[in-house]
Order: sequence, then C-alpha cells, then structure tokens
Amino acid sequence: MSSITTSALDTPARRSVERTCDDLAIFVLAVVTIVAGLTFRDYGLGWDDYTHAEYADLLLRMYGSGFKDTGALSFANLYMYGGGFDMAAALLHKVIPLELFETRRLLGAVVGVIGLAVTWRLARRVGGPLAGFATLLLLALCPTFYGHMFMNPKDAPFAVSMVILILGLVRLAEEYPAPSPRTILIVGLGAGLSIGCRILGGLALVYAIVGFVPLLIDDVRTQGGREAIRRFAHVVYVLLPGLVVGYLIMGLVWPWSIMEADHPFKALTYFSHFFEKPWKEMFDGALVSVPDMPWSYLPTLFALQLPEILLALLVAGVVGTFMSLSRGDVSARRKTMFLMLTLAATLPLVIAMVKRPALYNGIRHFVFVIPPMAVLAGVSFAWGMNWLKNNHRRWQPAALAVFSFGLLLPLSEMIRLHPYEYTHFNHLVGTVRGADSLFMLDYWGLALKQASDGLREELVERQESPPLGRKWKVAVCGPQRPAQVALGPDFTIGWDSQSADFAMTLGEFYCKGLTAPVMVEIKRDDVVFARVYDIRGRGISTLLAIPAP
Repeated sequence: MSSITTSALDTPARRSVERTCDDLAIFVLAVVTIVAGLTFRDYGLGWDDYTHAEYADLLLRMYGSGFKDTGALSFANLYMYGGGFDMAAALLHKVIPLELFETRRLLGAVVGVIGLAVTWRLARRVGGPLAGFATLLLLALCPTFYGHMFMNPKDAPFAVSMVILILGLVRLAEEYPAPSPRTILIVGLGAGLSIGCRILGGLALVYAIVGFVPLLIDDVRTQGGREAIRRFAHVVYVLLPGLVVGYLIMGLVWPWSIMEADHPFKALTYFSHFFEKPWKEMFDGALVSVPDMPWSYLPTLFALQLPEILLALLVAGVVGTFMSLSRGDVSARRKTMFLMLTLAATLPLVIAMVKRPALYNGIRHFVFVIPPMAVLAGVSFAWGMNWLKNNHRRWQPAALAVFSFGLLLPLSEMIRLHPYEYTHFNHLVGTVRGADSLFMLDYWGLALKQASDGLREELVERQESPPLGRKWKVAVCGPQRPAQVALGPDFTIGWDSQSADFAMTLGEFYCKGLTAPVMVEIKRDDVVFARVYDIRGRGISTLLAIPAP
C-alpha cells in the first residue's frame, strides 16, 4: 500500500489525474446532494422518530429554562444518548418552511452528505485522489449507508462523527509529533460529537492506542526511549485544548454525560446489557430471541447486505494492512494509519462476535464501520490500478470495467428499492427476493408512509367518507405513531382490528396475512413491504402472526 500514487491511471500528466479525480468526486457529491434534496420527503417515519422528536423538545426546554426543566435528563432511556441531531432538527424546523419530520429527513441527508465528503477526504489523504474518488463511489453506492442517512437519527450521525474522528487520528499520525492546530481541532470535534452521540465512540481510544504502536516502536528505535517518551508527552500536551473542546461539545449535545463524572461509565454499563423485554426476530429463516443471536449474525448480514465489489476490495484492504505490518519498505506512519482504519472497520464486529450482546434490527447499530470499510476498499482499488500500471498495463481497462460493473449492481438495486434502500441484500442471497423469507427487511416500518398515502388516495378516488360522527379507524401492525403522522387527523389508529375499518400491515413475519380485500399494496422487486386491507364487517381478531412479547 505504500506504493500508491496518484498516477495509477495512464494519463498524460500526474496533475491532470489529481484534478480529474477531484473534479469527479465533487461532481458525485453534487449529484448525491441534488438527488437527496429531491427525494428526502419520500422516506417515512421509523419506530423511533416520534420519541426522538419529543427528546429534542425536552432538551431545548431544558436549555431555554436555564436547566430548571430537567425532564430531558430522565426521558425514557434516550438521556443516555446524545441529542445533537434531534436538537439541530428541532431548531432547523423553526426557521425553514417544512414539517418537523420532513426537516428531520432533510437534516439527515445533509449529515449524510457531510459524511460522504469527510470520508472522501480521509481516503484521499491516505491513498491519493484515485483512492478518494473510488471510496466516495463505494460509499455513496452502498445502499445500507445511503438509506440510513435519511432516517436513522442515532446511528447515521454517529457514523459521520466517527469518521471525522478517524480523519483527525490519521492526520495526527501523519503529523506526529507536531500536530497542527487544525488536526487538534478535528480530533476534539470528532471525539466530542462521536461520544456525544453514543458512548461507543470511546472505541476510538482503542483504535488510537493499538494503531499508534508501530509509530511509537519506530520512534523508540530511531529517537531513543527518552526522546520517544518526550515526543509522546508533547503530543498529549498539545492535544489537551482539543480534548477540552471535545468535552464541551459532548456536554452540549449530551448534557446528562457531564452532570456527574461517572455518567458516561454508567451509560456504558447500561448498554452492555440488554435493557428491554426480549423479542424475536427473523435470522436465517428462524425466529431467534435477540439476546440469543448467534455469533454469525453480524458477519452474515454484512456479507449479504454490502455490495459485492465493496466486500471484495475490503478483504483485499484488510489483508494488505496485515501484510504491510511486517514489511520494512512501509513507513511506520502508514502502518499506523492503515492499522487504525482496519481496527475501525473490524474491531467492533469482532467484539460483538466474542461478547455476543443482544443484536437486532440488522446492522443498523454498526453503520459506523462502513465508512472505514469503504476507505480500505477504495485504497485497495487504487493500489491495484497502480500495480497493474507498473506490471500489466493492458489489464487496467478490464479492472476498471469490473469495478464499474460492481458499482452498477448496487446502483440498480437502489433505484428499484427507493425509498427502502436500507433493506438492500446483494446477489449472494438473491437480492431482497431471496432474503425475504430469511431475514427482516423493513424493520423500521418506513413503508407505512407510502401505504398511508395510498389509502388516502384510494378513499378519495372511491369518494368514500367515514361513518357519521367519527373518523376512519385503522388497525396497524407496525409502528403506530409514524402511521398516525402519515395518515393525518382524519384517521384514528390502534391495535383493535375488530372495530376497525381498515388494517395496515408491514410485510414482516410478525404481521398476519389477512383474507380480506387488498386496497393498497407496496412492493419492491416482487416483495410485499406493506398492505392495506378493507376489513369492514369482517371481525378480524388480531393482526399478529405470533404472540406479542
């Protein structure tokens, strides 16, 4: 990997390669921004959106009252998470002419684009312009990351915060032992935002401690033990202002964390144990209690949900990292950078496989490992193109064609699945058609928005009105509050299917298929995501296919 240069492609001038890759990267970011701006309204509400909006109101009320109203510090279990995204969305809602939940979707898109841009700059710094451009394409065309950035209020902002912190750590390794003020600020900003989102951000300390071992060993060997210690102490000292800034940012977005010194450790202890009543989810065709998920849960889902080209290049990147550790022609700085990236991409998964915590909702809690995975994959592609240039130049067009085809596969699936990109499964399992009977797809319940829109349109087309003196009654199998927001004030929702006019169900295993006329059906790739049934006069006893937990 040390031999990566910006001249991996055969072009007239090195500068033209840099400019071309950077111009293309900016163009891709512009395209993603435009597409996100045109489509953010398409994404429905998930299970957590309404509660997060309430948390934001409580946080703003606390700040507005001068910390006299402290309801936010005991609200559900959200006080153990940061509320930076939620507060920003609530404040943005006050100044732009959009509904609250549309504003949340728009802000999610903005944060996601920022994450794409930071990941591009990280990969460019590590591997050059071609690696940066390839990384940007791999991440932008990763349906799991792209889909979550619109509607995941915890995990997507956390992923962006973590990649900011990793960029700071990579810059620190590059500039060691004299980090610039900008690097110190980036480290502090990333640390404050990431830990302020989720206490899991503390994992970056492990990335840094283990990742800097090659650099510190080299320092001892070349500078001597005493000088190496002095240099290390100097770096710690100059980082202190950045860490203070990070602590203040953490306190701003997660005020509970600084109320008492041990609160972050209490949050870590709390989340290390399953904190809800267990339920079952579909994994590999079987119903499994979430605290009893097998060690293979995460590796299986990552292997089946990430695009094939990203997986192949990621494996090459991880192998290349470990091979470089024993090579004398690779500098200690580059060993440190690649080791930190590899730890960021793999260590959380390894810990989960060993510790086996409760696992549910697919890989959404681990979205934060996807950007460093994309960086390793993009650098691998750039290294491969450079190697072909020096050894088998005639194969470069073929490699580029394979890479382009590998990107077209997830792109075509994203277009077909929109706005449910996050449910993507790759061709190893036969896309969502093959995965439908084996795994959960729309676990957020986003399809209820489109189903609600379809129900309203169908009733208008039929020119039907609710019975005199009441609203339409809809029994919902799925997230109730999001369904109420999507349906609007002319409907009442609940679980009571016996007195309801219509039944709205997700296409998941826990919702029963009803023998009633289907009014609306939401499908993608021949897979049913949601249905609305006309159950008037039918006396349906329950919408659940399995008993409630």
